[in-house]
Amino acid sequence: MGTTASWMLLLLLLMPVEVQDSSVFHLAGDYLLGGLFTLHANVKGTTHLSYMQVPQCKDYEVKVLGYNLMQAMRFAVEEINNDSSLLPGLLLGYEMVDVCYITNNIQPVLYFLAKENFNLPIQHDYSSYEPRVVAVIGPDTAESVITVSNLLSLFLLPQITYSAISDDLRDSSRFPALFRTIPSGEHQVEAMIQLMAHFGWNWVIVIASSDDYGRENSQLFNEKLEGRDICIAFQESLPVPLANRTILPPEKKRIEVIVDKIKKSTANVVAVMSLDLVLLDFFEEVICQNLTGTVWIASESWSIDPVIHNISNIQLAGTFLGITTQNIPIPGFSDFRVRQTYVKRPVVSKNRSEPTCNQECDSCLDTTISYSTILTLSGERVVYNVYSAVYAVAHALHHLLGCNGTSCSKGVVYPWKLLQEIRKVNFTLLGHRIFFNENGDPPLGLEVIQWQWEEGRNPFESIAFYRSDRRKLWKVATNISWNTPNNMVPYSVCSRNCQLGQWKKPVGLHTCCFECVNCSAGTYLNQSDDSECQSCPENEWSREGDSRCFKRHLRFLEWQEPPTIIVVVAASLGFLGTLAILIIFWMHFQTPMVRSAGGRMCFLMLTPLLVAYASVPVYIGRPTVLSCLCRQTLFTLCFTVCIACITVRSFQIVCIFKMARRLPRAYGYWVKYNGPYVFVVLITLLKVVIVTTNIMVIPTNLTTQFDPDDTQILILNCNANYSKALLLNTSLDLILSVFGFSFSYMGKELPTNYNEAKFITLSMTFYFTSSVFLCTFMSVYQGVLVNIFDVSVTVINLLGISVGYFGPKCYMILFYPERNTLAYFNNVIQGYTMRKD
Repeated sequence: MGTTASWMLLLLLLMPVEVQDSSVFHLAGDYLLGGLFTLHANVKGTTHLSYMQVPQCKDYEVKVLGYNLMQAMRFAVEEINNDSSLLPGLLLGYEMVDVCYITNNIQPVLYFLAKENFNLPIQHDYSSYEPRVVAVIGPDTAESVITVSNLLSLFLLPQITYSAISDDLRDSSRFPALFRTIPSGEHQVEAMIQLMAHFGWNWVIVIASSDDYGRENSQLFNEKLEGRDICIAFQESLPVPLANRTILPPEKKRIEVIVDKIKKSTANVVAVMSLDLVLLDFFEEVICQNLTGTVWIASESWSIDPVIHNISNIQLAGTFLGITTQNIPIPGFSDFRVRQTYVKRPVVSKNRSEPTCNQECDSCLDTTISYSTILTLSGERVVYNVYSAVYAVAHALHHLLGCNGTSCSKGVVYPWKLLQEIRKVNFTLLGHRIFFNENGDPPLGLEVIQWQWEEGRNPFESIAFYRSDRRKLWKVATNISWNTPNNMVPYSVCSRNCQLGQWKKPVGLHTCCFECVNCSAGTYLNQSDDSECQSCPENEWSREGDSRCFKRHLRFLEWQEPPTIIVVVAASLGFLGTLAILIIFWMHFQTPMVRSAGGRMCFLMLTPLLVAYASVPVYIGRPTVLSCLCRQTLFTLCFTVCIACITVRSFQIVCIFKMARRLPRAYGYWVKYNGPYVFVVLITLLKVVIVTTNIMVIPTNLTTQFDPDDTQILILNCNANYSKALLLNTSLDLILSVFGFSFSYMGKELPTNYNEAKFITLSMTFYFTSSVFLCTFMSVYQGVLVNIFDVSVTVINLLGISVGYFGPKCYMILFYPERNTLAYFNNVIQGYTMRKD
């Protein structure tokens, strides 16, 4: 582990040969941990490390949260030392330093890196170097962490920060030895934005401190807002007091201007991203100017600060919400925090006369005790971050030293070896898994809290959770106490939402500020683009101010309609009945009754009938190109075959009984060359030509037609000329039905068993009449009833053939078997011949 010459030179220039003791609290042990905490504001701007007489402590001088975190580290170390299983036979010690925000960082780190004789030697290789501490916990701010980490990384000395959220710290190439037990700033900002979006706040103010923390988080906030429907009304930077806490007149004036600007703004939500030191004067000015009714969203740096919470009358400023870490109770810590404990301090020189930053904190214990109640009620949030950081180091030591249930090897612990073990830690602490990902971040989530001031109530009450693994805000409470009349959710938008049918006319530069203008007639508001009205699609319309065009209801024959159900039931019965007829005819194929009905030709008729019944569903449901083709081809071809068979059958009967004797030669050719089948084939081929021509002339394209009686109904048809196509397809069938009727009428005097005239006449007459009625109806009416009549007439015509022609044959076969004999048929024919003679 070598260092470059430039770093060597820098260390020679910056580091003294001897580093004085800088610890506030010290506990001896086998292995020491370094702790960096903010316990006081800087006094007179000095950073000397010797002790002095402690000045009178005030709330502003003592950082209560910092003292609380320091106590958490002490508590964790004592708890580990009292635990015989984690580091048996070993004692952890600590050296704790007050970094006074950011003014006292360098010398404490040098002190931690120095040996016991306070010397920090310059070496080419530090891989075998033993610094005073094995790991450093802290400090709190990103600016301090970066300063400290730049030095610790040279030695690969592990550092775990408990509250620095800067995304810059995720760069492992710059900070190879850095970990943290708090989620990154990206999650905090995302939780803020999701909280605003949840309550519909899209017009917000951003107040950030003029330091690295405020600049980085406000910049991240602006970046995260890209593509979100949230606008920043304005953004201001708070002046940061330097040297001492006394604010200068220009800074005071600047704060007054900022508060006045917030007061005059229409935005009622203020996101404050600042360290706590800056906010004391700011909120005093807020109260002074009587700024009320505002929602303050606090960043994690001050969201649970008890000192700001206890500012007199701060509850009048509005509703305070904040983003903070999870509340994980630590058993026994509340009592430990206020316990007076004597801690031995090293003897140091007290010859210095200047004030120092590192004051003896126990002398201000009374101040911290006064906040004990609020700290206890608020829960252990950031405290758990320090607590888990200490345990992470302890678990790493446990693995590095090969500890078992009874002992550990007391070997030398080099920082770079401990660093490797910390990267691998994975353990459960108070029900939560603790490990570090590739960026050194923990798996912990965040909470959204609301400030309360009721006695005995949690001053920082949780109202929502943010899961960092899913980047989602969830379980948002509904019983939030808003500081508004009737406890209504505060309203913070630049422009109220437009009504339906209105588009947003931009006003100024912000997308959240606009005027609402009605969409004109024939246009509608596209939800994906509410800045301009869009023209209605073809065949749709809208009135002025409509939010959408008339989505004219698309009508077609649907399955659940009563007429459809009736037709489907009738078609199903017809299909089953025709199937039964086919089976009966097949079983009695050699009987005279079947042969007189046409013999094999009966099956040529029954098969298309079954196919026609099965094609009824193509008339139901949303029409498609395929279903329309089936309507124009499948049914009409099947029905033509049936009509042709009936026609040729009626003609054949007449020929047998009336024309055989008159034209014997023609009759011979008819029988010899299977005239009936040739006729059916020719008629079928002719129908195929007609159907093909029809499809070519009148393409099968889906079209819509307006219902003249209801502008909101749009009828979906196969094509605009469906009635003409139907008439063209039906023309041949109508001609065949006329011939069939004529031939059957000519054979009305034939023998009873061969006399099918009345059945054929009935079928053909009904078909002709219904088809003419359907074509006439379709020529004068274009509504959805056309499809109902079309499919109904189709099913009735099929039933007319099944029942009217084949029904009587089946009746005779099943109930009068004595008449289905050859002898009976011969007697009937002989009697007919004798009567004619």
